[in-house]
Amino acid sequence: MARRAGANEKELKKAYRKLAKEYHPDKNPNAGDKFKEISFAYEVLSNPEKRELYDRYGEQGLREGSGGGGGMDDIFSHIFGGGLFGFMGNQSRSRNGRRRGEDMMHPLKVSLEDLYNGKTTKLQLSKNVLCSACSGQGGKSGAVQKCSACRGRGVRIMIRQLAPGMVQQMQSVCADCNGEGEVINEKDRCKKCEGKKVIKEVKILEVHVDKGMKHGQRITFTGEADQAPGVEPGDIVLLLQEKEHEVFQRDGNDLHMTYKIGLVEALCGFQFTFKHLDGRQIVVKYPPGKVIEPGCVRVVRGEGMPQYRNPFEKGDLYIKFDVQFPENNWINPDKLSELEDLLPSRPEVPNIIGDTEEVELQEFDSTRGSGGGQRREAYNDSSDEESSSHHGPGVQCAHQ
Repeated sequence: MARRAGANEKELKKAYRKLAKEYHPDKNPNAGDKFKEISFAYEVLSNPEKRELYDRYGEQGLREGSGGGGGMDDIFSHIFGGGLFGFMGNQSRSRNGRRRGEDMMHPLKVSLEDLYNGKTTKLQLSKNVLCSACSGQGGKSGAVQKCSACRGRGVRIMIRQLAPGMVQQMQSVCADCNGEGEVINEKDRCKKCEGKKVIKEVKILEVHVDKGMKHGQRITFTGEADQAPGVEPGDIVLLLQEKEHEVFQRDGNDLHMTYKIGLVEALCGFQFTFKHLDGRQIVVKYPPGKVIEPGCVRVVRGEGMPQYRNPFEKGDLYIKFDVQFPENNWINPDKLSELEDLLPSRPEVPNIIGDTEEVELQEFDSTRGSGGGQRREAYNDSSDEESSSHHGPGVQCAHQ
């Protein structure tokens, strides 16, 4: 909760105790109402729940709920030389001091093509608007009355004395007005909104997705959220959700893709074509004599995503190459020597002196594990069984 400079928790509590002592009923029997006001005002600043009460009902709700006397501002002028409402934060208030309604958040799914090219679309939403028949009053002029049970606060506050100098304050939603702070006679209620002051209305928004926008970016329609009497509408906020693309992955303003080529292309050069996000057919050439290694990455400058609000500047496109090797026995054994003559020479095999042992390389299935773990597991199981059979289940090492 925001406070003015110098109004820290310790000073707040000190000022409250001073006034509570001065106006306590045991010392000042005629100041019972003033004592309740002081207690309530202190609770507003020191208890987050009371802050929510202020955010919901505003300054007027707290003023009307403060009982008789000079009101809450008068009390806090005694405490800090200023009103209560100078100490309250304004997160839920607009610049003109009116309470501000909540923002409405909606996800908007967009494709990578939409973010590359930009897009204009229409979005249909349902929201509350002030009833035109009663101008948001809920009934005939003068029909809306402040709830006498809660004095317009929407909550009922009870203060009881537990011991001399100790009080307990409790609050609950007013049952007479269902927390609205107002009551309307059934016969005087607006027929169109049934006394609710607002009605549902379908709103069509024209949404402009600009080039270069990103996943998680927000598009805000100021003041287009739900309306309510005495409340400035919040905003409708659209949260962009980028859908997964089958070819490209985005990283900031750069794009990434993977392309498969054969061994002959990796060794002898290649040319391929792909369709970009704006529909252009891009031709990629790689000259003969330059080798593409498996997993290597090459870059095409300026073919990434356009920059937001500077769409003529673009990131880069990174292409990762997946080299596909031929299957086993793909060539006639008689031709292998000819192929070998075309490839770089083998490294010389060193002469090894002494005994040697020849082993066989076998295919490995990574989904089944290396097998060593299975052997170790079997060994551990066997060791556990032997340990259990020799020593029994309850034998442990002795501690000195």
